[in-house]
Amino acid sequence: MKPRKPWSPSRQWSLAQHRSRRAFDALPAAVRGMVWMVVGGLLFSFLNTIARELTLQLDVYQSQFLRYLFGLLFILPWVWRDGWRAYMPVNMVGQFWRGGVHTLGLVLWFTALPKIPLADITAIGFTGPIFIMIGAAWFLGEPMRRDRWIAAIIGFAGVLVVVLPKMSGEGGWFNLVMLASSPVFAASFLITKALTRYEKAGVIVLWQALTVTILSLPMALPNWQAPTLMQWIGFAATGVLGTLAHYCLTRAFALADISATQSLRFLDLVWASILGWLVFGDVPSQWTWAGALVILGATVWIARREGRRKPAEPD
Repeated sequence: MKPRKPWSPSRQWSLAQHRSRRAFDALPAAVRGMVWMVVGGLLFSFLNTIARELTLQLDVYQSQFLRYLFGLLFILPWVWRDGWRAYMPVNMVGQFWRGGVHTLGLVLWFTALPKIPLADITAIGFTGPIFIMIGAAWFLGEPMRRDRWIAAIIGFAGVLVVVLPKMSGEGGWFNLVMLASSPVFAASFLITKALTRYEKAGVIVLWQALTVTILSLPMALPNWQAPTLMQWIGFAATGVLGTLAHYCLTRAFALADISATQSLRFLDLVWASILGWLVFGDVPSQWTWAGALVILGATVWIARREGRRKPAEPD
């Protein structure tokens, strides 16, 4: 009879991690992709809360540059450990195309961010999944499944239930600038989906941080201000959150059709409402709870549908 190994917290934690990883890997690929998407959306909600506060204090393009600079610095320890060769892309041109398109979307988004009320930003931003689903069918050849469109439409209806009573109509032409960022970001995410066919998630996230940092620097320099200590901490937090969020999205796109994950984007409204309540004391209204229930219902329904589907398992 073998002697029992002594109990230790580190060993128990390792066992728990191993079991949870095995249970997660046993889920259908589409469901795993949806879980990555939900986690990424939650991280983006934290990021957007901090970023909006920073853009009210400093130049928007300086904020854009520092957010991605700190994201790049956050990744560098892994690059140092694994070596540059592990992060050399198969398609260098595709990485720079993705970085350039994403930078353009960020310029539009950061330009409008401090000028538009939060409810208006939320409503405009949720046009993105519609652009992505259309692009996925046209350019990536993904099937135009009816249930995915139904879930996206129901989720968007839930968003409107929340934001329409709060929309102010302020912001003028900045509303159009924010709206213009949605199809540009959709193009960036579609390029990401195409790159996941032969690039690792870490490679895509690193080269996005590198290209956006380089392309944003010339716009940040003309109105540069010295950040305070708290602002440096805020930018460091956005760098970490943004890098992890983009990694989650890239993993989601590698596991599932990009069109299958878009209805889960509307869950971001739920996270934003909870953060507004906890951070700023904005008590959710009855419209917020009603819209959240609609969004959650659409999310659970499409997750069950995708979980029953039997797509080819990706590498």
